[in-house]
Amino acid sequence: MKQYLITGLAAIVILSSCGSSKKDDNASLNDKKTALEKLKAEQSKSEEKIRALEAELSKVDSTNVKAKLISVSTVGTQNFQHFIDLRGHVDADNISFITPRGMGGQVKALYVKEGDKVAKGQLLLKLDDAIVRQQVAAARQQLEGIKTQLAFAKNIHQRQKNLWEQNIGTEVQVISAKNNVETLENQLESAKEQVKVAEEQLKTSNVYSDVSGIADVVSVRVGEMFQGMGQIKIVNTSSLKVVTNVPENYGGRVHYGAPVNILIEDLNKNIKATVTRISQVVDPTQRGFIADVKIPYDAALKPNQTAVVKILDYAAPNAIVIPVNVVQTDEKGKYVYVSQKLSNGKTIASKRNISIGEVYGPGVEIKAGLKTGDLLITEGYQGLYEGQQVNATP
Repeated sequence: MKQYLITGLAAIVILSSCGSSKKDDNASLNDKKTALEKLKAEQSKSEEKIRALEAELSKVDSTNVKAKLISVSTVGTQNFQHFIDLRGHVDADNISFITPRGMGGQVKALYVKEGDKVAKGQLLLKLDDAIVRQQVAAARQQLEGIKTQLAFAKNIHQRQKNLWEQNIGTEVQVISAKNNVETLENQLESAKEQVKVAEEQLKTSNVYSDVSGIADVVSVRVGEMFQGMGQIKIVNTSSLKVVTNVPENYGGRVHYGAPVNILIEDLNKNIKATVTRISQVVDPTQRGFIADVKIPYDAALKPNQTAVVKILDYAAPNAIVIPVNVVQTDEKGKYVYVSQKLSNGKTIASKRNISIGEVYGPGVEIKAGLKTGDLLITEGYQGLYEGQQVNATP
């Protein structure tokens, strides 16, 4: 009986504690809500006091305090442009790595060195062709042997045919002689093809350039094995381009034909061009895509030179543009100060909330909040407040 009583009391205590916990949670939530409302009310009162103090200071400034010196600039319109600033390099459209047509071989003669001008189809080097020449000679010899056999077979066929017409011999002999002629004619055609193949293989010992340009790399010598693999590199600098990697977040802003300003820093050379190719794949490591810009030929330009690339991705004609450094921020957003002259002859600072667009370099595009003719405060704007008396310096 005592055990039942103790168990019941324990259950009552647990239930009571649970109910107490829920009440405590609700009380804590209500306290937080009350505290939040109190803070909001205090904030509203503080803002009212601030506005009242600013108004009082404005009155005091207009009578007793010396006006703050400022500099102003008249707001106007201009053509605003935004560029994507990137780094790139000069590259050649036609870069050819020379390879042998066959399996390669030992170099017997070399006719080019680094820096030489090379014409398309020019002989660059000759490989060992001793074995192939023997194969050509054997194929030609076999061809001549078949020609001799064919001439003999034709003679026999003609004789058998003449005898058969005089009723001498058998028809089988005539058919057999004709069959021998046809067989040798087929062998002759096959031998001719073998000679052509052997002669073509002989031509592969001569290595020619498939493009015109400059021999930029010649890393093979007489006696060494030539198998391609970058041993001879021909660069055609008559067709150049600048290649740059564009971050993928600009994918919707860079397009074919977009104007580009290029600076070759080493030469202090500026080039205006347009985007001529955009890759359709994003590189998984660099997280960007390739953009090519063709540029005019210039003997001073060399592949792999560094270039500063500025791609125009936004333009706004007749836009209001102001220095970005005069834009300030508060809890309501962006704002600037303008100089405003009152009817009593005093000049005060007037706060203008603004909406900005693109930012490039020292300038920012203003979408709303300013108009042409406004006197923008460009110096002395730090620490200004609404209605403060100011004096513009010349």
